[in-house]
Amino acid sequence: MRKDFTLHLILRWVLSAFYVVAGILHLTAPAGFVRIVPQIVPWPEAVVMVTGVLEIAGAIGLMVPKLRRAAGIGLAAYAVCVFPANINHAFNMISVAGLPNSWWYHAPRLAFQPILVWWAFYVARD
Repeated sequence: MRKDFTLHLILRWVLSAFYVVAGILHLTAPAGFVRIVPQIVPWPEAVVMVTGVLEIAGAIGLMVPKLRRAAGIGLAAYAVCVFPANINHAFNMISVAGLPNSWWYHAPRLAFQPILVWWAFYVARD
């Protein structure tokens, strides 16, 4: 057993829970997510719904040993792919109900995105 097994397991569960919650929010309260989708992306409502399903699928995949590696790669790629929406949200100061609209919110959120990518890769390894 690796020394960092407990930390690794906790981080896997936390990331999985994060993506389940995010996925459920994408599916049940999509309006805020639709608002920040860059205009170049076609069918933003459908994209938000699909991303919600992908977040939940990735979260479940992290818990299944045979799917874990693919889920981690998928969630890392997902975090890269949604980064333009986060940039759009920040730089165009798009108001979303329930979220602060200042750089005190946007800067840490943008800085955290590479950590999400690393985190997905980290917890996907056995």
